[in-house]
Amino acid sequence: MGEPPAEWLPGHEVHAGRDRASCFPARPRSTAGPRSRAVRGGAGGIRTLNPEDSVPPPPPGGARRRRALVTSQLRRCGKAGAAQRRVVPRPGMAQLGAIAALVLSFLAAAFLSAIHKIEEGHIGVYYRGGALLTSTSGPGFHLMLPFITSYKSVQTTLQTDEVKNVPCGTSGGVMIYFDRIEVVNFLIQSAVYDIVKNYTADYDKALIFNKIHHELNQFCSVHTLQEVYIELFDQIDENLKLALQQDLTTMAPGLIIQAVRVTKPNIPETIRRNYELMESEKTKLLIAAQKQKVVEKEAETERKKALIEAEKIAQVAEITYGQKVMEKETEKRISEIEDAAFLAREKARADAECYTAMKVAEANKLKLTPEYLQLMKYKAIAANSKIYFGKDIPNMFMDYAGSQSKFAEGLAEGIHEEDGAGPSEDTKLLHNTN
Repeated sequence: MGEPPAEWLPGHEVHAGRDRASCFPARPRSTAGPRSRAVRGGAGGIRTLNPEDSVPPPPPGGARRRRALVTSQLRRCGKAGAAQRRVVPRPGMAQLGAIAALVLSFLAAAFLSAIHKIEEGHIGVYYRGGALLTSTSGPGFHLMLPFITSYKSVQTTLQTDEVKNVPCGTSGGVMIYFDRIEVVNFLIQSAVYDIVKNYTADYDKALIFNKIHHELNQFCSVHTLQEVYIELFDQIDENLKLALQQDLTTMAPGLIIQAVRVTKPNIPETIRRNYELMESEKTKLLIAAQKQKVVEKEAETERKKALIEAEKIAQVAEITYGQKVMEKETEKRISEIEDAAFLAREKARADAECYTAMKVAEANKLKLTPEYLQLMKYKAIAANSKIYFGKDIPNMFMDYAGSQSKFAEGLAEGIHEEDGAGPSEDTKLLHNTN
């Protein structure tokens, strides 16, 4: 929306020494009549509006345009009033602000000085005016009097103190240096106050560092370079640990030495070269000795191998011999068993034959009656294909009384041979078989 015409804007008035534009134009009136009217100015002054003054006509557009022009004018007047209503500081406010800032800074510094933090594995000890207080604190945030009380944090966990470049003179007058000696130690919490009170918070300097120098020099002064550098070097750390712990048990109970590690000392260059040459020769000697041991071991291995082979052959022969002996014994037992069985069979057969013969004899005794013998005689005569005549023949048959028993026995044998044994000589003579 545009600016109103210049005719609608009032003039500038001066009121109370301030130049201000009037925000409310005079309401236009009808020009009829010669009346004059008094108009109060925006600055409190009064001016007379004569009828001769030409009043511009209202702008075209009606009431809506008039309201828009008034609203725009009010906005401009509000901005101008706000710019003119600025606060002017009173005298002395700057000094009060500076004092407040100083007080706040002091309080902040005091608070930062009062609060402090103790790390885990540490114990806090406090000093006031240089005097050690009896109170201690554990890990966490704590408060103390600012600018008066100070604190130190003492570690109670495992820590490693390094003592560097420690000189040491041997019994032969050679000066050697240990580059680094490490002492692993820890402090018991209940002993923190007493140790700090007696040896300050830097107790390790008095109890460990100085003691390492003293004990190492004591050790070197009674041993040669050969012993310190080579022969007894592996015992230095243990000796230092025992010596330190023995003194600390008396002087500072609660400080525990966990371990001591000693590096190889630095010796003069010429001596070091001699030692290197000696070590080289010793290495060659060890190599030769090892080769000799290898050869001996190989020979021993071959001997043991041959011995094992011989023992194996002997054991195999012994096993074979035992096997053969067992076979022979088995065969012997088998033969004995077979002989016993054969003897038993033969004995049984002989007993059976004897029994059979006895029974046959008994049967023949019952069977060979005179009548039966006479019958058999006639059968035998009848069976002969030849008949002999002479003076002896009748005797053969007629001499019955003298040869009856002999004839009976021969006849019995003949009968027995007929059963399975074959004809006897008497039967052959009796029958005269060709």
